[in-house]
Amino acid sequence: MVLDLKEVFERDGAAKTVSFELAISDIEIDGGHPFSSPVQVTATASNKTGIVRLNIDADFEYTRPCDRCMKELVTDMCYSFEHRLIASLCGDDDGDYIETPDYTLELDELVISDILLELPLKFLCKDDCKGLCFKCGADLNTSACSCDTRVIDPRLEALRQLLD
Repeated sequence: MVLDLKEVFERDGAAKTVSFELAISDIEIDGGHPFSSPVQVTATASNKTGIVRLNIDADFEYTRPCDRCMKELVTDMCYSFEHRLIASLCGDDDGDYIETPDYTLELDELVISDILLELPLKFLCKDDCKGLCFKCGADLNTSACSCDTRVIDPRLEALRQLLD
């Protein structure tokens, strides 16, 4: 979606709001496609005292297995982003601004990059998820297993054999 911002840049106090759906189901993360439904996006550009701010709200359903126990989870996520827009860059140190020289902005790429940068690095079903047993694969959240969970340093294995 291309957002035309000429009217917002030219008039102090002007604002423009657009709402649209963004289909990103083809994006692959860790071997899966976690975006099963389109992202609902609402973007508002407003000019206050000559500074144009773009506020983006993105709501979507995120489907992914827990990184510890592999249980499939569907989570509703809501993110808000803010960007400052300018018509042209003046120096090299303008990394905090998005340049819009022709007063238009491609929102799709901006929203996708914002969402991907905001997603959690570790996705857990709950904060205290115990995960799976590394020997038998039992879900430690639901039951305990009878596996010997002691890990012996391979350099000391010869000493363990002497004690047995």
